[in-house]
Amino acid sequence: MEAVLKLENVVKRYSNHLAVDQVSFDVPPATLFGLLGPNGAGKTSLIRIVTAITRADAGHVYLNGKKLDGRHPQAIGYMPEERGLYKRMKVGDHLIYLARLRGLDKAFAREQIDYWLEKFEITDWWSKKVEELSKGMQQKIQFIATVMHKPKLLILDEPFSGLDPINTNLIKDEIHNLRNQGTSIIFSTHRMEQVEAICEEIVLINQGKNILQGKVTDIKNTFKKNQFEVNFTGTLPSDFTQQYSVISQSDSVVTIQLPQDADGMDVLRYLVHHQVHIRSFKEILPSLNDIFIRQVGESNTALPESF
Repeated sequence: MEAVLKLENVVKRYSNHLAVDQVSFDVPPATLFGLLGPNGAGKTSLIRIVTAITRADAGHVYLNGKKLDGRHPQAIGYMPEERGLYKRMKVGDHLIYLARLRGLDKAFAREQIDYWLEKFEITDWWSKKVEELSKGMQQKIQFIATVMHKPKLLILDEPFSGLDPINTNLIKDEIHNLRNQGTSIIFSTHRMEQVEAICEEIVLINQGKNILQGKVTDIKNTFKKNQFEVNFTGTLPSDFTQQYSVISQSDSVVTIQLPQDADGMDVLRYLVHHQVHIRSFKEILPSLNDIFIRQVGESNTALPESF
């Protein structure tokens, strides 16, 4: 299946700073895709290239199989972390104005705006000035402005910034709804717990380079350490700590480290054989945060001192 967005060996340099260094990745259709990296990694430079705000110095960018050109941004929805709203404009007028800039006719724009205002239960905001809204309220208006032209590719930069938990869940639900309708969504953030909860695939950028890419489940399995957590009742066999390397232990939970070639099911069979009642037995997978810290640290260590 053809990628919605494809980057091939993209390079971007600002004066003597190499911001993007031969980055390549694909964003599949109808996918929640995380664009990750520490501050200064090159994420913003990549987003500016994809949205045609700036041009790559080398490499190619394809949208739906065609080379990116000046018309493609009309097919992309981009919500930056910084608000891009005119504070003294009324919400309704502002959304109509942004829709018209996207090329929507006024009737269709009004239809879409009414749909989203009603969906978010904020129809009474139409005549409010942007400056009268809280940071979270402005974020909801920014989201509507980003999706009202029905783009097939969304780029959301820290989309939950300023939102309380209720409105965060509201936007999350709409992100999943859009994905289920076929939209691909690039989710740019430094909040690893949000990525873990939402994204299906990720690319990790550091110092302008792509250092990790793939499905979240595959990546976590690649970095797992063959550790297991056993939740039990009763008493462990007297030779348990001789049989297995114990990382931590309490009255009812023990965490063990097995050799890479060992099978966790052997532990389970051993405990059942010794009549230990097992409440749960699970392999411990690393968090994306752990993987992020490890890979960025190793990438920085590998860089030459003159970088």
